[in-house]
Amino acid sequence: MNDVLHEGGATLAYGALGIALMALGYLVVEVTTPGRLGHQIWTEGNRGAALLLSVKLLGTGAIVTTAIVTSDSDLSEGLVDTAVYGLLGIVLMIVAFYLLDLITPGRLGATLVDGAAVHPAGWVVAAADLAVAAIVAGAVS
Repeated sequence: MNDVLHEGGATLAYGALGIALMALGYLVVEVTTPGRLGHQIWTEGNRGAALLLSVKLLGTGAIVTTAIVTSDSDLSEGLVDTAVYGLLGIVLMIVAFYLLDLITPGRLGATLVDGAAVHPAGWVVAAADLAVAAIVAGAVS
C-alpha cells in the first residue's frame, strides 16, 4: 500500500509539473503572436494559431515525458531534472522561432495567425518546434 501511495504522489507531482510546463508553452505562443490566442482559436477558428499552439504543446509534452521516463528514481531529483529539461526545451523552441523570424520577411508571429487558413510558414514553424523537441528529448535520454 505504501508503494501505491508513493507512486500515486509521484504521478500527481509529475503531472502537475507537466501541466505547468505546458501552460508556460501556451504563454510563450501567446506572447510571440499578436492578439488573444484563446479568442483566435476558439472564437475565430484560426487554424494557424491552433497549429502553433498544438505543436508547442506536443513538443513540450514529448520533452517532459522523456525527462520523466529517464529521471532519477529519487522523486525530488527527478522533478528538478524534468523541470530543467522542460524549460530548456521551451527556451530552445523560442530561440528557433526567433531565428526563423529573423530570416523571414515581416513579423512571423503576425503572419502565422493572419486569417483562418494556415500560412505555409506555419508548417515550417511546426516542424522546427517538433525537431527541437526531438533533439532535446534525445539529449535527455
